[in-house]
Amino acid sequence: MSQPPCSIVVPTYERPEALRSCLQSLAALDYPRDLYQAIVVDDGGHAPLGPVAEPFRKRLSLELVVQAHAGPAAARNAGAARAEGELLAFTDDDCRPRPDWLRRLVERSAARPGEGVGGRTVNVLAGNPYSAAAQLVVDVGYVQNNTGRDDRRWFTTNNLAVPVAGFRALGGFDSSFRTAEDRDFCSRWVGSGLRMSYEPRAMVEHAHDLDLAGFARVHFAYGRGAFRYHREQRRRGRPVRVEPSFYVGLAREGRRSGLLAPLLLWHLATTAGFLWESVGSGSSRPMQRRPFRWTPL
Repeated sequence: MSQPPCSIVVPTYERPEALRSCLQSLAALDYPRDLYQAIVVDDGGHAPLGPVAEPFRKRLSLELVVQAHAGPAAARNAGAARAEGELLAFTDDDCRPRPDWLRRLVERSAARPGEGVGGRTVNVLAGNPYSAAAQLVVDVGYVQNNTGRDDRRWFTTNNLAVPVAGFRALGGFDSSFRTAEDRDFCSRWVGSGLRMSYEPRAMVEHAHDLDLAGFARVHFAYGRGAFRYHREQRRRGRPVRVEPSFYVGLAREGRRSGLLAPLLLWHLATTAGFLWESVGSGSSRPMQRRPFRWTPL
């Protein structure tokens, strides 16, 4: 199998040490060095990232892009605009792809040309109940959305690869989303007649260190994004179904893993964010709010 050139896009915001670990992992990928590039997009962080990126330039084809703060969707689009590869892979600054990650994505993409490919993400902060609960929500969501032989509907953008041509034809991410942009993108991808497949051997280690306040803040933001996603789906004539089996599965796994308390907080925070956004969206007068803070998964 010929190995195609690939471009890896990493949006980052105010996490230079996490980014350093991510770049270490990308530099250690077992893929020909001349066939992949890493594009880091600094989404308007305060600390300059040149000193973080510079030591890796001898080990990795690396480009650093700086933009005004516009959110992760806009950052990914900015990186994709500079992509030179045929396959576009996305991960996050707090993620560490395993050495065979890119190769596994490429192999699955070659076996199913034109499809998007999602990999498996694992939480490496096992002692942190908030980080574990956040990953559990995603894991149960994968079961809900990606069951059956060919029915694949959603993958998170910390472990996703798509053909560059398909990405650009679709128009990339909707940069008006600050969260839930992955759900929106995957919905548009599948809705346009393209397909997605799952490659669990393409693994990324996720180290999002959350405390109680950070966990609540992140999922409040996700609730806001969920409202916008539901609204856009209704406008497209594809309203989102409420699937009780997701909550049943989440409660079952939460009980088994001892994570019911943080999962209850997850439910309260996301519901509050959803309602907050719905009230603001339906108001005839603009609401005064704090600026939306990017809290990537």
